[in-house]
Amino acid sequence: MTSQIAMTIMTCSATAHYVIAMVMFVYARHQVKYLSIAWIMAILAFFTTFVCVFGEFAITAPGMLHPATLLGLVAVCYLQSIYPLSFVMPGYLQWQRMVKYALPVMVLVALYLLTLLLGSKPLVINNLHELRQHIFSADTLIRLAAVVISLIYIINIFRLPHRLTHAQFPHYLIGYTVVLGLSAIFCAFICIIRFNLLLATVYVILFTILNLYLSLRTLESMALELPKPIISPIAQNPSEKDLEQAERDFNEANQKRFERIEYWMQHNEEEWTLSTFGRDQLCRKTGINRHLMLQCVRSQGYNNVHDYITYHRVAKLKQMIQLGSVTNLTECQDVGFGTIKTVRLSFLKCEGMSIEDYLAAAQQSNQSQEQLQNDQNNHF
Repeated sequence: MTSQIAMTIMTCSATAHYVIAMVMFVYARHQVKYLSIAWIMAILAFFTTFVCVFGEFAITAPGMLHPATLLGLVAVCYLQSIYPLSFVMPGYLQWQRMVKYALPVMVLVALYLLTLLLGSKPLVINNLHELRQHIFSADTLIRLAAVVISLIYIINIFRLPHRLTHAQFPHYLIGYTVVLGLSAIFCAFICIIRFNLLLATVYVILFTILNLYLSLRTLESMALELPKPIISPIAQNPSEKDLEQAERDFNEANQKRFERIEYWMQHNEEEWTLSTFGRDQLCRKTGINRHLMLQCVRSQGYNNVHDYITYHRVAKLKQMIQLGSVTNLTECQDVGFGTIKTVRLSFLKCEGMSIEDYLAAAQQSNQSQEQLQNDQNNHF
């Protein structure tokens, strides 16, 4: 692989990290928990830019344990070991804790710069034989210390899910930290054993994809806070004549078709509360084909027909919970959900909270109302 291709990929990676950082800074104005990842992505973008500008000229044949590659390894491992915490631990934005965590690296860099100022010349180590020859020199010992610190940071990446078992830890972040830790090991192999341009470029691509994945999953949580489609009562079912007249206007046609679907859903609960009911049955009942049905439900803010039916089932479930006809998780399947797992996932997606929390809150509210009613009856 030529250095020109590698620099092009590095430039793309830097651009991606700048975009992620800017988006996170915008969201951080509304929720402070995004501030940590915004700053860290900005640092990674700046670091990648620095490598694009100076990397090709600064490192031609680095060999083993080169100070420049080790500095990059320590910096990347440090940032990777802390920024997933920002999603579940906003308090981790305390700069004192972050500086304390980075203190070993800062001391190590200061010692290395001091040895250079005192006249020490950096060693060039090309193989294990040369490493054994210079193992007790100050230069080599400082480099080995950097390796040890990097490995500690990598271990902490794998430990993140276990250290945060009592926190609100997103499920996808568990798998993400595992892949992130493996990629950090790959990076350590490149920087410690032998720098290779092809392997380094592969790592940059993998690292960028991981950060893009994390940023997209982070922004996905923001989608739960977007306005949800409102289920409004439909007084009259649009006739075929109404649909024909509406065909002259694309938006009006979608609105009339949706009103027909909504009218049927609101007057045939006994059918769609069965777990076997789906898109094909809804198409047959309303006389609207798959393409037009998908088109009209999307025009009203739903992702697809399945999501549309799910929203109705969740709305019905909430109504039954408020009325007290559903009091436990098993009874939640009565509105058309095939399994309890489906109930959990669907309710969380539609309402942004777990079904267990909603049940507990509704039961507490019902008990409070009953207690208030009893107190009023006793008073009179």
